[in-house]
Amino acid sequence: MPSPVDGGEVAPGFASLSPDDFKAAFRQHPAGVSVITADDGSGPVGLTATSVFSVSAEPPLLVFSVSSLSSSAPTITASDTVVVHLLGSEQLHIAKLCATSGIDRFADTSIWDRLPTGEPYFTGNGVWIRGRIVNRMEAGTSTVIAVHALESSVSQPQPVEEPVRAEPAAEAPAPAAPTFSPSFDGAPLVYHNRTWHRLDANSQIDG
Repeated sequence: MPSPVDGGEVAPGFASLSPDDFKAAFRQHPAGVSVITADDGSGPVGLTATSVFSVSAEPPLLVFSVSSLSSSAPTITASDTVVVHLLGSEQLHIAKLCATSGIDRFADTSIWDRLPTGEPYFTGNGVWIRGRIVNRMEAGTSTVIAVHALESSVSQPQPVEEPVRAEPAAEAPAPAAPTFSPSFDGAPLVYHNRTWHRLDANSQIDG
């Protein structure tokens, strides 16, 4: 069967949705926010993406796409390895940083470092995955990149110890629910209809 994508253009015989209608449809589809960092030897780059998704657990594979219009595209597509940061709401500043064009995203050396293997990454992030690029596919004006996950770091929300108060001995108090450190509360960062959102317990729907 012929592919509807052929060198970035629609193949003959396929009807095409307009770009505006396509974008309007996907504005109604919320997506988690990630930042991809890489360095092919020409310097670190960072890209904010909502296209990251898992493909397989065995082997551990993930996929994302990068637009050819992005200034980070040449470095990311040429790199052997990347670091994919799965952002929480407390990393909104990192998402905005790597979504802003025309700036040095790595000028502030206090917010990033390099892994022992050399890749740049943003410190203090809740979850990141380092992986090796195993496949690249041109699709329209973007490149779809498949990554084999090699290692990860997953931070868990840290309970904050509450001070112990003396209580009357007649009745033992019920245990208090733990509170969590504001530095990492585990609430995912989501992008929907051109706005940032924070998922928390209030967004849960019983089903």
